[in-house]
Amino acid sequence: MDWQAIGLSVRLSAATTLILLIIGLPVAYWLAFSPRRWKVVVEAVVALPLVLPPTVLGFYVLLAMGPRSPVGTLYSKLTGGLLPFSFQGLLLASVLYSLPFTVQPVASAFGAVDRKLLEASWCLGVSRFATFRRVLVPVALPGIATGVILSFAHTMGEFGVVLMVGGNIAGVTRTVSISIYDQVQALNYSAAAATSLFLLGLSFTVLVLTYSLQRRVWPVGAGRYDG
Repeated sequence: MDWQAIGLSVRLSAATTLILLIIGLPVAYWLAFSPRRWKVVVEAVVALPLVLPPTVLGFYVLLAMGPRSPVGTLYSKLTGGLLPFSFQGLLLASVLYSLPFTVQPVASAFGAVDRKLLEASWCLGVSRFATFRRVLVPVALPGIATGVILSFAHTMGEFGVVLMVGGNIAGVTRTVSISIYDQVQALNYSAAAATSLFLLGLSFTVLVLTYSLQRRVWPVGAGRYDG
């Protein structure tokens, strides 16, 4: 197996998951509780990577981070480097591509929490942020864990977006999915089979954990208050 590519994918997945956890929680909270009618537009934007072909998303991300784009120009001035075909560019693309896999499970878990728990906390004088941290997050923890697991696994298996934005640079942007593609192209089926088996085992484990956590989410909303 290509352990270098596996190690790079694990590093990319861990970094992507951490960033998504930081930005995904407030986005999910807003989607779960905002009364704004136009929030469906935000929901559609968040879910867009689920239906958009990865190569199309990768193409637009590549244009957005190019050296002549505002993002690419700013990054070049700050760091002296370029985003395309770099680990940093790969990380940015992965965050965008895996965003719905964090936000949607977490938003569903937040929405399933009994609103009376939150209102009781507010009535006791606890701030909204403290209620979020002490009440909402602990109760919705299984849903948050589901989002974390799905985001990590989804990033591990990325191909189209990775190839468009990062290319195939060994030790820099060659992820495990790109490595499998290279092995098949080189007719090295035994190596491709071993690496594919690793991803298959990872995917199956993720599904088992996800379904197990989902069974724990449903009871949270059993007494949901809609008044």
